[in-house]
Amino acid sequence: MTSLDGLSKVQLEDGVLRITIATAENGTSLDGEGMEQGARALEAVGDEIGSVLLVGEGPNFCAGGNVHAFASAPVRSEYVAEVARVFHIFVRALDAVTVPVIAGVHGWAAGAGMSLVCLTDVAIGGPGTKMRPAYPSIGFTPDGGMSWTLPRIVGDARAREILISDTVLSGDEAVRLGILSRLVGDDVVQDEALRLARTLAAGPTSSYSGIKKLVRESRSRTLSEQLDAEAASIATAADSPVGLEGVDAFVEKRRADFASVK
Repeated sequence: MTSLDGLSKVQLEDGVLRITIATAENGTSLDGEGMEQGARALEAVGDEIGSVLLVGEGPNFCAGGNVHAFASAPVRSEYVAEVARVFHIFVRALDAVTVPVIAGVHGWAAGAGMSLVCLTDVAIGGPGTKMRPAYPSIGFTPDGGMSWTLPRIVGDARAREILISDTVLSGDEAVRLGILSRLVGDDVVQDEALRLARTLAAGPTSSYSGIKKLVRESRSRTLSEQLDAEAASIATAADSPVGLEGVDAFVEKRRADFASVK
């Protein structure tokens, strides 16, 4: 197993790669060390993970960038550019992941925090969860891919309205728009996200990988091209260890043991 020694913001357990993206320090702003370590871990562990879990340690999931650090930087443009560079290395690594990416979104997910939520496959929030682009409030434009992901979730017109108006979204509204997947009690958001991450990590990961690949590549295909890709993908899955176990378990009326065939 790949060693993650020295990486304090990442943890690999039960097939779940847990990445701390913000801490209580600096108002739960985006953690640059978490971004660097997360990107390194995603590259290092490779096939050893079954899911990725993004967590914030503190009162919020992530309240955005550290604005006080922006203000005190000798050359603000250079400082912000470096923050974005490190953040985007992590975003690219997260986007390339073939396993499910889950987030437990408690409190605020603002700015970079909202960008990360938009990158996940499943985001679980609570009644107290709030989301906000936050960039216009300090005269900035989005980073972390929000100008690309949000329109694909809610549509171009609604994305422009949310971004330009700097709309505060409640947990209920974020679920309705498809940014959050579902709500649970505020006190169990993290527990439920971890439970789901563990469940998916023990599931048919090659199936999840195929699903994510099909969805990602559908962005540049016609329906006819996508149908061809689906036919090729499902045929490959049928002869894969995971596919064989899944079908055999169904016929034999037993629970599939996908962990044994990975």
